[in-house]
Amino acid sequence: MFTIGDFARYGRVSARMLRHYDAIGLLRPDRTDPATGYRYYGAGQLARLNRIIALKDLGFTLQQVRAVVDEQVGTDELRGMLRLRRAELEAAMTAAAARLTRVEARLRSIESEGRMPENDVIVKVIPAVRVAELAATAASYRPQDITPVIGPLYDRLFPLLAAAGISPSGPGIARYEDAPAGDGAVTVHAGVTVECPVGPLGDSGVTVVELPAFEAAAIVHRGSMEHVLATEQTLAHWIDDHGRRPAGYAREVSLECPEDWEEWVTELQLPLAG
Repeated sequence: MFTIGDFARYGRVSARMLRHYDAIGLLRPDRTDPATGYRYYGAGQLARLNRIIALKDLGFTLQQVRAVVDEQVGTDELRGMLRLRRAELEAAMTAAAARLTRVEARLRSIESEGRMPENDVIVKVIPAVRVAELAATAASYRPQDITPVIGPLYDRLFPLLAAAGISPSGPGIARYEDAPAGDGAVTVHAGVTVECPVGPLGDSGVTVVELPAFEAAAIVHRGSMEHVLATEQTLAHWIDDHGRRPAGYAREVSLECPEDWEEWVTELQLPLAG
């Protein structure tokens, strides 16, 4: 079972949205603690959440969404609806491209339901590593909020390291944590492995930090990070099935980064509690 915060993270939605869906009866938690009122969700509920978000992106009202999902619309029919919307978005203005990406991500998650081989996820100890990084705040953990923040951070990071005479000694490592501002905001750390002293790198804004070792559930994602949703939800199902608990956001380790984003290879390393 997941807390509302963890479930929101895997569904790439806000906890506030989940509370609203609970209030209107669209997506009830699996269990609510009668003493504390805390909501708990199961990984199996991601399927319903995926359909709700996909239908919202198709332009349905919440009342219409409820009517559709309660009637158990099949995957084939839903796939057809999403593909129709995709065709409409491709003919629309460039500004609609971001919505198309979100619809495709939900479609991939829906199509992958029931096809999540257990051996895709391994548990391993991630050794301590030293990284040089820049940080900034994103409005949420949703891809459309993360991408405009992390891209410019990396664009700045490598020239600053080169100017300081520092060459990366290993892969890029992106990590995330809840921002002090709260309300769903996330601090984005864009980093790369280095071998140099810990501390600020002059007045460049770059900081070299030592990341401690930790136990992680790891899985390899192939393709653009815009389509990472299905891979993250594979991790969520594995966590739920094995009775483990996440201890924060998944770290993203760049294994291969060719020019074509669809050929990227990234390892997601989700910290495990206990």
